Amino acid sequence: MDSYLGRGWKFPIQVNPNTGRILMSENEQDISEAITIILQTSKGERVMKSDFGCGLRRFVFDLTDEVTMRKIEEDIREAIMIWEPRVGDVDIKAHKDTEIPGKINIDINYTVRSTNNRYNMVYPFYLEEGSR
Repeated sequence: MDSYLGRGWKFPIQVNPNTGRILMSENEQDISEAITIILQTSKGERVMKSDFGCGLRRFVFDLTDEVTMRKIEEDIREAIMIWEPRVGDVDIKAHKDTEIPGKINIDINYTVRSTNNRYNMVYPFYLEEGSR
């Protein structure tokens, strides 16, 4: 079962200071990092897979209204369902950060198909330049 969950380079890429080897991620951690890669990659950015990724960056400078929140949720849900086959039952909820203007927190909940375990992560997304 673990082989289905996967193993790959840690993201962001890190090197073990003792061995000089690239650190690896496995199982659920690999899935979580793969979702982050999907969210941080714009469509058209990856050579030979121009449709890979998510359209999040097109929302930069948009309003933080309900329409934008629902569009962001749908784009993320669709990208994860297409590009991360190890998960299912994906639920996305985007909401404004109450303390930082221009920041949206995106709650991502999913089930790992092979274990039926439920996981969640929060992805911060900034609609305004320089708001980090």
